[in-house]
Amino acid sequence: MAPQAPSPSSPDHERTARAPSGPGRPKDLAKRAAILDAAKALFAREGFAGVSMDRIAAEAGVSKLTVYSHFGDKESLFSESIRTLCEEMLPDDFFKVQADGSLRGQLRQIADGLFKLMVSDGAISTHRIMLTPGQADQGLRQIFWEAGPQRTHDAFAAFLRTAMEDGLVEIPDVDTAAKQFFTLLKGELYARMMCGVCGPVENEVERHLDATVDMFLRAYAVR
Repeated sequence: MAPQAPSPSSPDHERTARAPSGPGRPKDLAKRAAILDAAKALFAREGFAGVSMDRIAAEAGVSKLTVYSHFGDKESLFSESIRTLCEEMLPDDFFKVQADGSLRGQLRQIADGLFKLMVSDGAISTHRIMLTPGQADQGLRQIFWEAGPQRTHDAFAAFLRTAMEDGLVEIPDVDTAAKQFFTLLKGELYARMMCGVCGPVENEVERHLDATVDMFLRAYAVR
């Protein structure tokens, strides 16, 4: 005898009806992107403490339950928004050594991309939030550091290791060299922009980036 289908009132029928909405259901990528866009804008404008998950949900046009379904909690959403911002401006393949490009040309391109990220409105706003008392606790600052600056540092250090393997640079301590590059790249110009004193004058950024790369190469390029 062929098995009978479960009746509408049976437990088996209820489990079958609920199956499509189980935890294994694929997430809606469009909603996820909308949530991230809303979170990036709100966190940069109003800080972590000043933004609620309700606000993010309303800005994204989704329910609060949908926000929690995608990201779990506000800290995870903040971390992902920082990581996504960095990835948008500096994708994973940005730091790959190009066989047909000069080392100086590649470093200059990296310097340009990194500096644009550092001085972007979102990055500067987030840095100011991290430095403002009451806006972020130690745990949140650690989340920010790992999702943004640390990820970028690690990617650039990997670039330098590849350049060493190719015989282009001699670097006793790659971690230190990467930190030195970032410090040179920020310089006084970044400090002025962070303080809101004034923006760069014409061609000042280009001269600054050229000087940064030249000094770094004088220290580490193979002669």
